[in-house]
Amino acid sequence: MNPNKNINRVNTQNAVLGVDLGSITAKAVVLAGSKILAWAIVPSGGKLSTAAGDVIEQALSKAHLSANDIKYTVATGYAAANVTPANESANDISCSGMGSSYVFPDVRTVVDIGGQFSRAFRLDEDGCVVSFVMSERCAAGSGRLLHVIARVLHVGVEDLGPLSLKSKNRVDFTTGCAVFNESEAISRIAEGATKEDIAAGVHRSLAAKVQSLVERLGEFKPDFALVGGGAKNTGLVKAVAEKLGHKVLVPEEPQIIAALGAALMAERKECNK
Repeated sequence: MNPNKNINRVNTQNAVLGVDLGSITAKAVVLAGSKILAWAIVPSGGKLSTAAGDVIEQALSKAHLSANDIKYTVATGYAAANVTPANESANDISCSGMGSSYVFPDVRTVVDIGGQFSRAFRLDEDGCVVSFVMSERCAAGSGRLLHVIARVLHVGVEDLGPLSLKSKNRVDFTTGCAVFNESEAISRIAEGATKEDIAAGVHRSLAAKVQSLVERLGEFKPDFALVGGGAKNTGLVKAVAEKLGHKVLVPEEPQIIAALGAALMAERKECNK
């Protein structure tokens, strides 16, 4: 997943760009000859079009390219319409599937834990999505829950994973609603529960949602991968593996997988001109 360190050795004449503009972060991947030249991630913030411009600028700078060097751009994600340089937009589930297959060619089941939704989908040998299910419209089934609990615990969301791995007596949440999870976490703190145990409990709760999504897909087909921002959380990955009873594959940078898939689609479009 590392960008190519010898960019000058890669033919960048047909460089393309994939942009995934989500509710929490914007991601961009620059591709040439099916090689990742560079990628970038920035917070979406209050103005999505600004975030899109910033993440594109950062990715291009890392690739030592200008906007004029990009032959084709595909946008995806919650706010893809705000990526004004895009030649077209693509379905984010299809992009996640294509990006997952690029990194793990043998993967057949993928769960993408995003800021608003979590999605489980099944891939064929070509990386095409053949079936998928989505979480309900509730933060408890997405990465948003991690941000809610991190705020309650007064820690960075990136600290939840390492924190939960120190748990000695995991808190079991009794509700599947993010609002009630927040209230329950506050109550457990008042009762003396540690941050470690609460973090482990929220990971277990979200892992149960992931398990439910996978079960709704039908027969489980390995290999299994976890992508999206939630996959950066080591505690959540561990909880999902325990719930599914199966090894979980995680890309080196799971947050850029949809943007990578969008770049791969852009490359196909450019090649078919």
